[in-house]
Amino acid sequence: MTTPQVIALTVSAAVSCALTPLMIVIARRTKTVDDPSSAPNRKRHAKSIPLLGGLAIILATWTTWVVLYWQGAWTGTELPLKSIIGLGVCGLIIAFAGVIDDRLNISAKKQIWWVVVAALIAVATGIGISFITNPFGGFIDLTHPRWTLFSVHGTAYHLTLWADIFTVLWLLGATYTTKVLDGLDGLVSGIGVIGSLIIFLLTLRPEVSQTAVGLIALSLTGAALGFLIWNWHPAKIFLGESGSLYIGFLLGALSIISGGKIATALLILGLPILDLLWVVIQRLRAHTSPFTSSDRLHLHFRLLDAGFSIRQSVTIIYLIVILFGLSTLSVHGLQKIEALAGLLVVMVLLMWWIVRRTGKQVAKKQ
Repeated sequence: MTTPQVIALTVSAAVSCALTPLMIVIARRTKTVDDPSSAPNRKRHAKSIPLLGGLAIILATWTTWVVLYWQGAWTGTELPLKSIIGLGVCGLIIAFAGVIDDRLNISAKKQIWWVVVAALIAVATGIGISFITNPFGGFIDLTHPRWTLFSVHGTAYHLTLWADIFTVLWLLGATYTTKVLDGLDGLVSGIGVIGSLIIFLLTLRPEVSQTAVGLIALSLTGAALGFLIWNWHPAKIFLGESGSLYIGFLLGALSIISGGKIATALLILGLPILDLLWVVIQRLRAHTSPFTSSDRLHLHFRLLDAGFSIRQSVTIIYLIVILFGLSTLSVHGLQKIEALAGLLVVMVLLMWWIVRRTGKQVAKKQ
């Protein structure tokens, strides 16, 4: 590893690990905690657990980016400094929205506008998808229609209709995928480690070779890993809304700035995305709101109901994410579509197996 890469990983991990106990103290003093009595059918912890863990991850990545700037690591890279600053501002917005939600439990309809603002800032600072690789050959161009809005110091700012809309929707989807997945100790923080590490490995490939993207990915790897030490079951602290939103947002942004590797991100986040779609379909069939959080339809809850422990359930999901995430390092073009199809088959078989196992567990209790 190069010196900047070592700095990105170690500084973020050390800062995150060191800040997390401070967040535990602040969360307890401000009573920003997760009370298990608020949803006894979904929450497994016996006592109130501090939230605000996501702030440690956000602050760790910011600190790392500043240290890398002092070291001159951003100079001459493929990513303009304004985009890195933009990601920092996005993190600030998500941190604010997450803390407000943890304190006041705001509705999903109100919270989503903060994420929309963060996504628009990302677009304004140059983070966007100009094309999508067509697995059957060529590219799907998203750069038309395009209008120049204004220029600052010779840099033109454009409104690119389809590219900007796609980028905002993609960032929203990635953000809320990790948010709804945050139901077990260490689950989302661990997926943050896995996903960002795979993206880093992807940037090392000769045909990709993206230094800045790799450094940002490693900073998230270290920050999530430093926090995971405290978040592993039994968790001393939870991510809270800021953390679950930020990890998904940054993974989504990394997939964009790494050259529009949407299929790569879909393989990394494929399992939670399919789980989310499954749950939404089940809720709509039951004529309940797709935004409700009072049921146990998500995969991680179904694994618990099937008799697995929290650590076993998290490990099973880790292994599937690692398997399909690593496949992105060796597959290309149509092979990624085949891998996604394979992931869908795995998801269907896994749900079928869980339903059968759950039925046997219920029969034993009777």
